[in-house]
Amino acid sequence: MTAAFRGFGAVAILLTGLFAAGAASAQKQGGVLRIYHRDSPASMSIHEEGTVGVIMPMMGVFNNLVVFDQHIAQNSMQSIVPELATSWAWSEDGSELTFKLRDGVKWHDGKPFTAEDVKCTLDLLTNQAKEKLRLNYRETWWVNLAKTTTNGEREVTLRLKRPQPAILALLASGDTPIYPCHVSPRDMRQHPIGTGPFKFVDYKPNQYIKVARNPDYWKPGRPYLDGVEYTIIPNRSTAILAFIAGRFDMTFPYEVTIPLLKDIKTQAPQAICEIGMASESIGMLVNRTAAPFDNAELRRAMALTIDRKSFIDILGQGEGELGGALLPPPEGVWGMPSDRLKTLAGYSEDTLKDREEARAIMQKLGYGPDKRLPV
Repeated sequence: MTAAFRGFGAVAILLTGLFAAGAASAQKQGGVLRIYHRDSPASMSIHEEGTVGVIMPMMGVFNNLVVFDQHIAQNSMQSIVPELATSWAWSEDGSELTFKLRDGVKWHDGKPFTAEDVKCTLDLLTNQAKEKLRLNYRETWWVNLAKTTTNGEREVTLRLKRPQPAILALLASGDTPIYPCHVSPRDMRQHPIGTGPFKFVDYKPNQYIKVARNPDYWKPGRPYLDGVEYTIIPNRSTAILAFIAGRFDMTFPYEVTIPLLKDIKTQAPQAICEIGMASESIGMLVNRTAAPFDNAELRRAMALTIDRKSFIDILGQGEGELGGALLPPPEGVWGMPSDRLKTLAGYSEDTLKDREEARAIMQKLGYGPDKRLPV
């Protein structure tokens, strides 16, 4: 489970369950991993979808140019490693990023991977390709990418409008797989072709997603598994009961609450459970262009009156930390330090004092017991 409150500013926890038998044999060849899945996505195209519901089952079908090292829990610029690229280098002025590409990689249909595939992918994402994505979900990520050029089959250069070192982090995200030139975006929605360790097998909406081992994967001996099956169960409690009953080897990572975790520990003591910090958001969005919410002082009063710690105590039964929009340190690299966070409206440890200030603001704006703010 992840629950963080970006509007509320409370960051809660990530829980996953894994049966011990599966963990013990994780590095032996063979077997199909069974996971329940909470979502029935519109398509299997990562570039046209916006949630982990597609990234989780499909990331193994593809490769990136670079990727965050999956053996390091905390993503950072220092944890980025090569994947389809073997190396990268910046121009002296920081406006060009050149990648040397891996040789001998093939798409799942047997065609060779080349620099043209990288160019085609980035042209799609920057709306420079002849074909268009039905929905370019992360279009704003690439507004600084002016042009992508190739130098033979094993080198590609990204030419930027201005220096942007952080573009490497965007390329390392699970949201940025490389697509093949020879397969249309339309076909990638229903039967994606990648270079990754698993081949797409089948997707039945509201039923399952299946992938199988790629025997020709460019990493020798990988993957260990013969396949992964995701059974779609939207109801969280039903999915947990099925996990307890042994129908699944692993839980979907964002669907376990603290009360459900207690059920698992009681009814399936052999399960291995992990609790860690995560940064998903359940928030309150305010339309600040509409009166009276266009008044910054009124919005400040709203921020001051929310008791963020109570959200953690009630929803997460005390398991969680206060955070801003990003995962707080030490788990998060980019999150706001706690001493700075406490200076923001509504993040101090004195909720009663904050609420007194909020009431004073509202009274000044003409609100009170006889005139309340309708939401």
